[in-house]
Amino acid sequence: MHIHLIPLRLAAGAYILNSGLSKRGADEDTARGLQDMAAAAYPVVKDMEPKKFARLLSTSEIALGSALLVPVLPRTVVAAGFTAFSGLLVGVYLKTPALHVGPGDPRPNDQGVGVAKDVILFGAALTFLLDALRLDARAAARKTTKKVAKETAKVSRKTVEAGAKAAAVGVAAKKLRHHHH
Repeated sequence: MHIHLIPLRLAAGAYILNSGLSKRGADEDTARGLQDMAAAAYPVVKDMEPKKFARLLSTSEIALGSALLVPVLPRTVVAAGFTAFSGLLVGVYLKTPALHVGPGDPRPNDQGVGVAKDVILFGAALTFLLDALRLDARAAARKTTKKVAKETAKVSRKTVEAGAKAAAVGVAAKKLRHHHH
């Protein structure tokens, strides 16, 4: 893990893990509230049983928070999951007018301040994802460069060998010509 990502991963991972743990065993009212908020932005969850939705959300947050805290999965996979999750949270905020100052105004009202922080989480996730992609691209470029250098060296050796053989044949042919004269 790169040192510059440690603060981001620790802070986001601890926050998301805590959020998931706090939803573990949510009562019916809490589960329904979570589901209603999500369903306003993403109608596909409307038909789920509220407690099942809360368990799924809790488990997802625990898994993502843990993945950020304990770097065992590939960084790009974790960064993509973090970005997708935080993007969904931003979607909930943006698609819930009751959290905004007024119609068409994306600024948060008093009820929206707690949810608007997800924009910061999304920015952190995008930063992590872009950095992971950059590092993966750099690693791939290094690997390709090594492979090209190895193949170039092989071709160069074969070219030198072929040149040496051609020179030897040329010398031999010249000797034969001089020998026949």
